[in-house]
Amino acid sequence: KTRDPIMTGKTQTSNVTNKNDPKSINSRVFIGNLNTAIVKKGDIEAIFAKYGKIVGCSVHKGYAFVQYMSERHARAAVAGENARIIAGQPL
Repeated sequence: KTRDPIMTGKTQTSNVTNKNDPKSINSRVFIGNLNTAIVKKGDIEAIFAKYGKIVGCSVHKGYAFVQYMSERHARAAVAGENARIIAGQPL
């Protein structure tokens, strides 16, 4: 089911975070121990967007990936969010 981004008022980020470009791997953040029954893609994007432009976000059972434009943004996100409690679980 897709939604028109204009109707929701949000621009959609890609679901692709596993690009084969070796340069992009260092700008990807793995988020583990994630309660994905409660925490959804929009929540992840809202939490991690303050660190830089997110170009992709994929949510899986128990974990997620966020793909940033730059490695600097990814490093800032890891430093800022590591061990943060979300939905009762430390990331």
